[in-house]
Amino acid sequence: MEDSEKMELVEEREPKEEMEGVEAEELMEESTKDVIRKRLEEMAAKRRESLRGQQEVELWVAKTKLGRLVHSGEITTMAQALRTGLPIREPEIVDFLLPDLEDEVLSVNMVQRMTDSGRRTEFAVVVVVGNKNGYVGLGEAKGKEVGPTIRKAIDNAKLNIFEIRRGCGSWECGCMTPHSLPYVVRGKSSSVEVTLYPAPRGIGLAVNDVAKKILKLAGIKDAWGFSRGQTKTTVNNAKAVIDALKQLSRVKVPPEKMQELKIVRGSIGGD
Repeated sequence: MEDSEKMELVEEREPKEEMEGVEAEELMEESTKDVIRKRLEEMAAKRRESLRGQQEVELWVAKTKLGRLVHSGEITTMAQALRTGLPIREPEIVDFLLPDLEDEVLSVNMVQRMTDSGRRTEFAVVVVVGNKNGYVGLGEAKGKEVGPTIRKAIDNAKLNIFEIRRGCGSWECGCMTPHSLPYVVRGKSSSVEVTLYPAPRGIGLAVNDVAKKILKLAGIKDAWGFSRGQTKTTVNNAKAVIDALKQLSRVKVPPEKMQELKIVRGSIGGD
């Protein structure tokens, strides 16, 4: 075979390979769009179910920069979204990235105030959300009706979501699995001060009822706790626990120490 014929064969193969590569990229883009479309439809169906058919629910259309990055598929995990430094302004971002999110109502209080037109009654709601795997958030809301106020508080809790660190910080255990806290943390809100201690496996959550609900949704299975102040005030109690959990990420730990002590951030099995 002559050199000219060989060159022609090589030139014919190169366009074919380029076409195959382009077709593969188009197929991947189409599959990604199908996955995103399916996820948006699931979110709309879940939202419609929570509203009990009272309002029409449309597919989510992103309005913020972070929302557009999530909607386009450039950001696929909550850890990536938080590390961008962009604020979460849409609760649908959390719904999209954490489909297994659960919520728990901590308190529903009736609040009355006197105005020129008479006595006005509102409901103050405190809600905590979490995926039981490293992400948790607290939200508050006030409204005239209980149902819409709870949904508003859930959306506010999603906007306040953050990731925590987990590990095995108890000297009695040493199993090196992320079932507890990696070290002692303290949180404060108004008169309430909460201290959380790492506990060995099997102890469970030896804390008050409010802290137990928050730690359970955060993914912590074993912990000891001590609280003082007016702990009957549910709002301050919950805020103190959340402040203590935020202290986990504020402590500076070298990367080599995190690997040595098996301290994990966010969800296990994700980024």
